[in-house]
Order: sequence, then structure tokens, then C-alpha cells
Amino acid sequence: MRKTRQIAVGDVKIGGGVPVSVQSMTNTDTRDVNATVAQIRRLEAVECEIIRVAVPNEEAASSIAEIRQQIKIPLIVDIHFDYRLAITALECGADGLRINPGNIGAKWKVEELVKAAEANGSPIRIGVNAGSLKRELLQKYGGPTAMAMADSAMEHIRILEDLDFTNMKVSLKASGVRTTVDAYRLLADKVDYPFHIGVSEAGTRWGGTIKSAIGIGALLLEGIGDTLRVSLTDDPVEEVRVGYEILKSAGIRKTSPDLVSCPTCGRCEIDLVGLAGEVEDRLRKMKKPITVAVMGCIVNGPGEAREADVGIAGGANGEGLIFRRGKIIRKVPENELRDALFEEINKL
Repeated sequence: MRKTRQIAVGDVKIGGGVPVSVQSMTNTDTRDVNATVAQIRRLEAVECEIIRVAVPNEEAASSIAEIRQQIKIPLIVDIHFDYRLAITALECGADGLRINPGNIGAKWKVEELVKAAEANGSPIRIGVNAGSLKRELLQKYGGPTAMAMADSAMEHIRILEDLDFTNMKVSLKASGVRTTVDAYRLLADKVDYPFHIGVSEAGTRWGGTIKSAIGIGALLLEGIGDTLRVSLTDDPVEEVRVGYEILKSAGIRKTSPDLVSCPTCGRCEIDLVGLAGEVEDRLRKMKKPITVAVMGCIVNGPGEAREADVGIAGGANGEGLIFRRGKIIRKVPENELRDALFEEINKL
């Protein structure tokens, strides 16, 4: 695990060995307080730990006060170009900033922004995106490469360090998985600031989930990453669900059941696809860190899924099996498999 200093966004600690946190960003108009609060509460319900909102103008910045009062999780504001919006948002209760110091303008503007962040105890995320690199870096490296992104990050880090500000985390995002992963790798050995990881503009729920799982998963397995956001063209709630699934699959955080199911074959005599889907839907509401197996036959049941805390497997003649840790408990009619499975889960 990469060793980093620790910062805090509100009451959520990031870096320094604490569990990787999951965050998202609203897609509502921040000026619409009711819609924004409603969406954040939906995100809180699926255990989003930090939320970010766009602040493109003064009205949005002023809305932070009312939004902050009605939510429980820390609130980060996304600011570009106008340092005054950051100051207003901090005065209204924002817990952190996401900025690109290079596009704030004159040094004195960055200084004013930093003073406000220091006074508020708010960290700053330096957000480097491949699509918004300076022309000089693009010319130097022949495009938005990983090296260009890492250099951009170092440039922005120095801006804040020159102002004696170190309460920061860093992100380096591209829409390409390899570029993103390589950029984080390049910067990982140069600084000890915590990293916010993710693949930018990953895409729709289907494609974006795959790209995010590969990119974020690769970094996590190398010990890189302290907080994450999955960027999907979808309901932000799905970003949080995918984020937790990635953490669970990487063995980083397991806060809900892990479903194991086989791809079926000619031995399967039950509707495994439908059964697995129903079980998955019901498990989504549970917070037990257990492994549940839904298998098509006795070969793939207690055998290959012997490590599951509890599982079901198709049998023959309209019957199925209930098993725990590879040991068959009982046989039940196929139409009772679902309820029998959850009876066993509730005993755990």
C-alpha cells in the first residue's frame, strides 16, 4: 500500500492507511436546492461518503449554505476560473474544494483562495484532466500523455506548496484507462499526497463500469488510491454501487454480500439466470460482508463454491440444494430455493 499523508474532508479521513472512501457528484443544477438535496439523500442511502457539486456561478455558490444544512455527508465544490466562487462556497459551509490552480488566474487570486481554505480547514483537490492540459505541455509531450498529466500535477502542487499549503489530494484522470493508470503510477513515487482515483468520462453504465473496474481496480491492486469516484453517464447512485463493487472485488472493502454464480452449462436444470438476478436484487439491500453462491448444479455448487458462507445449487427432478461452506444442509423444491437461501442468510 502506498504510504500517504492523511487529510480530512469534513469527518471523512482520506489517506494515511484508512479505508478507501467512495464519492460521487450530483448532476442536478446546484441552484435548485430541493433537487440537489433530494439527489444527495438518495446517494447517502447507498452509503456515498463524500459528495461534490458544480459551482459555475454566484447563485450556485450561495446555494451551498442551504444544501449543506440539509445533508449529512461532506460536501466538495467544483470550481473553475473564478476564485471568488470558492471563497463564497467555503463561507457557506463547503467542506472542500476541487480546483485547477492553473486556471484560477493571477497568483494573488490563488493566495486568496488558499487563505480561505486554510481558515476553513478545508482541503483542496488538484484535479488534472487530460482534456484540459496547457498547450505548452501538449506540445512538449506530443499530446495528453501520462507524462504530461504528471508534469501538470507537479506544477499545480508546487503552486500550493509555495504558499505553504499542503492540505491537498490529487487526481489525474483521462478517458483512456492506460493513460490514467500510467499517470498515477508516475506521480505515486514523487509525492505523498493522497490520490483521488477514477477514469474520467468513462461512459455509460455498461461500458463505463468496465473501464472504471479495469482502471480503478488496477491502481487499487498496486496499492494506489485513497478515495474514488466512478464517472458514469447515468444516475449517480450507480456510481456509488459500482465503486463499492470494485472495492469488494479488489479485496479492499467488503461492506455487503459478495455474490458468486456460475455461467451455467448443459447440466443446469433450473432457471439459474433468473434466480441469480432475483438473489442479487435482494442482497443489494443487505450490509452483511458474506459470500453467497448461486450455482447451477451439484458439481459447481458445494464443490467449486465451497468457500461461500451459504449457497444454493440446482439438483434434479425439480429439487435444489442448500449448502454452507461446502457442506450440504438439505434439499428443497426448486420453487423454494430463494426463500430457503435467505432463511439461511438471516441465521448468519
